[in-house]
Amino acid sequence: MTSSPSKLIRGYEVVIGLENHVQLSTQSKIFSGSSTAFGAAPNTQASPVDLALPGTLPVLNRAAVERAIRFGLAVGAKVAPLSIFARKNYFYPDLPKGYQISQFEIPVVQGGTVEFFLGEEKKTVRLTRAHLEEDAGKSLHEDYHGQSGIDLNRAGTPLLEIVSEPDIRSGAEAAEYAKTLHALVMWLGICDGNMQEGSFRCDVNVSVRKPGQPFGTRREIKNLNSFRYLVDAVNYEVNWQIDQIEDGLAIQQATVLYNPDTGETRAMRSKEDSADYRYFPDPDLPPLVIAPEWVEQVRGEMPELPSVMAKRFVEADGLPEYDASMMTQSLATARYYEAAKAAGAAPKLVANWVMGEISKRLNSEGIEITAAPVGPQRLAQLIARIADGTISNNAAKQVFEALWSGEGSEVDALIEAKGLKQMSDTGAIEAILDEVLAANQKSVDEFRAGKDKAFNALVGQAMKATKGKANPALVNELLKKKLGS
Repeated sequence: MTSSPSKLIRGYEVVIGLENHVQLSTQSKIFSGSSTAFGAAPNTQASPVDLALPGTLPVLNRAAVERAIRFGLAVGAKVAPLSIFARKNYFYPDLPKGYQISQFEIPVVQGGTVEFFLGEEKKTVRLTRAHLEEDAGKSLHEDYHGQSGIDLNRAGTPLLEIVSEPDIRSGAEAAEYAKTLHALVMWLGICDGNMQEGSFRCDVNVSVRKPGQPFGTRREIKNLNSFRYLVDAVNYEVNWQIDQIEDGLAIQQATVLYNPDTGETRAMRSKEDSADYRYFPDPDLPPLVIAPEWVEQVRGEMPELPSVMAKRFVEADGLPEYDASMMTQSLATARYYEAAKAAGAAPKLVANWVMGEISKRLNSEGIEITAAPVGPQRLAQLIARIADGTISNNAAKQVFEALWSGEGSEVDALIEAKGLKQMSDTGAIEAILDEVLAANQKSVDEFRAGKDKAFNALVGQAMKATKGKANPALVNELLKKKLGS
């Protein structure tokens, strides 16, 4: 698949790679039996293993590995038959061991790709790797009378860190990639996707360069938990880096934070390289061995993947590739689409409504499609009334509005109550057309002289005479017959 040339910003190409920390949906931590439930009182879910007390040893959670395998299969990656856990050494108050157990040289998932649409342009981002690791605790700085506290409930929570290649070229593209990844891990059931609770976090590496030049120095924006903030943070950072370069200043590798209140990024610390972490294999954990039989077992238990389902919608339902991608952006959307289709609605019309009126309402109200007041069966009924000529598209939007707002729950009853039924009586429409033609001889003559706009004017007069209730397709058909064209 080829990508279009990168759009330059102020003469510079933007180069972006993402690191996404995905909290795996296990009930217990990656190396201990402590609960991973969110919201417990500080330090009530931290076992001796999580606290790194002397004499404790980590034991790998099999469920975390199974979720990593599932992700690797979904993105077409290699699931390593043998991978190694390593110690990543650094000091921070919320890291009780003084190191983090992660994977370095040999990760469990290697390679893979993620495909998505930016507008109607298809994009592919290559993945470098996805590796298992434990989360750190959390430093608390509020309500402690000027002091800081440490909550180790998150210490040891299982994470899958997904690292992309630097294939992304804008903030908007980075957000669409992250949204696709977010939807995929939820589809697979390996993560609940709750960004407010830290279940899905984005670190974004950003650099700029003149076209054809080597990669510039990157700065990493940490812990973005909103797709809108991701776009805003990248856009600010890109312009800041260009300003620095244009002023003759060098970009220093750094870790930065984004402040949504000011819309600015600021440096938190100089960025470390891998050598600074002094990685070495963890002596307390043996190599992770994944037998081919286990991989095949996981493959057999996986749901139909979004890409496979989208291909089915293209081949079986005749949807355009873009529409099929939109219908599989979440499992809930796919189920809604299939339910409306099963209720008898034409696939393309269902897709149009889901991408149009329904998406507009969901976005404006901040709700998921599972909470939509207009369910798939109601939508199918509405589409049926458009298809059989009972109502026009404009009238259908009025009925949809009434259904969504709770004004009524039955499509046919609302059509009757609002007087929206289309006039489809051929005799009645022909009588009206005769009157229109008699009253608009000038337009008739202009049409017969080859002026196509005159035909539209006559249609407009007919629709006006019926107060917009005539079936437009029938009006066009009968008018053409009367005009002899």
